[in-house]
Amino acid sequence: MPFSHLALGDSYTIGEGVDPEDRWPHQLARTLRAEGVDLEDPQTIAATGWTTDELDAAIDAADPDGPFDFASLLIGVNNQYRGRDVDDYARGFTALLERGIGFAGGRPDRMLVLSIPDWGVTPFAAASGRDLDGIARELDAYNAAARAICEARGVAFVDITAASRERGAEATMLADDGLHPSATMYTEWMRLALPVARRLLQPPGTTP
Repeated sequence: MPFSHLALGDSYTIGEGVDPEDRWPHQLARTLRAEGVDLEDPQTIAATGWTTDELDAAIDAADPDGPFDFASLLIGVNNQYRGRDVDDYARGFTALLERGIGFAGGRPDRMLVLSIPDWGVTPFAAASGRDLDGIARELDAYNAAARAICEARGVAFVDITAASRERGAEATMLADDGLHPSATMYTEWMRLALPVARRLLQPPGTTP
């Protein structure tokens, strides 16, 4: 039986500006299948602009038919964009993480979280008049909180923020809007998530 996957998030999961097959969760499934790990393309609950509470409400509305063999979560950039503080984010993130674990059959070892990329390096941000250093500091605080929450629950946390900062201003890494990632950037994120997802989906007792 193939592994089922529930992907939860915002624009970075729905892949604003790219074709569905170029979203990072779809690239992940395709790459793992090529390696012999039969991971289905995900059921996705995500939309551009969603905050933690909006994603939470959307999960209620979608009422996904779990359990799933695997779940992923990437959320928070819109909380930061709207000026919400880190404590507010941590509460919303914790609730979503617990829901994700529940959808993964109550198994934190089948849950994968990606850090929030830094949109402050993009041309869109440079033209926005926002405090770019402030964006970086706030996102660092958000990601530190998310990492600690994941570690406390035994959930894998993959840092894609560094990659977004290193290459996120390059034209080839951006969609046409100068803000959202291109398929090439999603490939970079997928490569970071791949070894972790591979490990999480291994049968018990196998060696990485």
